[in-house]
Amino acid sequence: MATAAKKITLSSSRDIPFNKLLLSQSNVRKIKAGVSIEELAEDIARRGLLQGLSVRPVTDDAGAETGMFEIPAGGRRYRALEILVKQKRLARVAPVPCVVREDGIAEEDSLAENIQRAPLHPLDQFRAFLALREKGQSEEEIAAAFFVSVNVVKQRLKFASVSPRLLDVYAEDGLTLDQLMAFTVSSDHERQEQVFDRLSQSYDKQPYAIRRMLTEGAVRACDKRARFIGLDAYVEAGGCVMRDLFQGDDGGWLQDVALVDMMVTERLNEEANAIAAEGWKWIEVAPDFPYGHTHGLRQLRGEPVALTDEEEKACDAF
Repeated sequence: MATAAKKITLSSSRDIPFNKLLLSQSNVRKIKAGVSIEELAEDIARRGLLQGLSVRPVTDDAGAETGMFEIPAGGRRYRALEILVKQKRLARVAPVPCVVREDGIAEEDSLAENIQRAPLHPLDQFRAFLALREKGQSEEEIAAAFFVSVNVVKQRLKFASVSPRLLDVYAEDGLTLDQLMAFTVSSDHERQEQVFDRLSQSYDKQPYAIRRMLTEGAVRACDKRARFIGLDAYVEAGGCVMRDLFQGDDGGWLQDVALVDMMVTERLNEEANAIAAEGWKWIEVAPDFPYGHTHGLRQLRGEPVALTDEEEKACDAF
């Protein structure tokens, strides 16, 4: 005959005045890590306490409850509340949501709360940041609200440029975070998926290889052609620049190569016409000349000519 499974009884929860709480020596967290206490205090002031404290009744030598409660799990939240009390932003008798524990070992409660807490997946963080931005918050406001740098927010939001198919692959651990970050260089989903398919057949799956395949054919911002026409002029003409927010990219890549070549040709012709106006009989311009094209040619260096008396008088008049 099968026995019925034993029913679980959860610990009771209640609001306890702040001045009836105290830190427990059983809390296993001794080293500072993560968001600072001051930042956590500001977050609680803004949003309220999102997670209650785990407490145990304090007893005297006879085993009778004293009315005080110690906190083996939730010490950082208590210290953040303590800051708000010292700043007179929270009353000393303000009720604090607590789960009252009486069974088990206090150190075990503290250890379980810290070990079993799973960090937020980068993809979940991206989707949360994206939802906030779609509701009207700026990148600066999101960064300030969660005590991260604006660059972290920009990096997470950059995942929006990645194909949904690749995001699903990453969620199933089919891509590493470094590989996913490499795919953000391009916003062309079709091109990303082509590179991903090529990657599955290649022995080299490093992030640098992904970036190389995504940017092949593009013009680097440090290329002489890009420097000649200027990045601002290229963007003003409607050109798209691919940027890498996760590592140095020397200014990015100019994606519209045809536009770059057209602008270079136009600029070269303008410069050639300006030089031709000086009286030169023959001028030839090009971004590059084939090997040996200038063979047999030599550079002309002008020799200074003495001024005539009339020219010297004209100069002196100025």
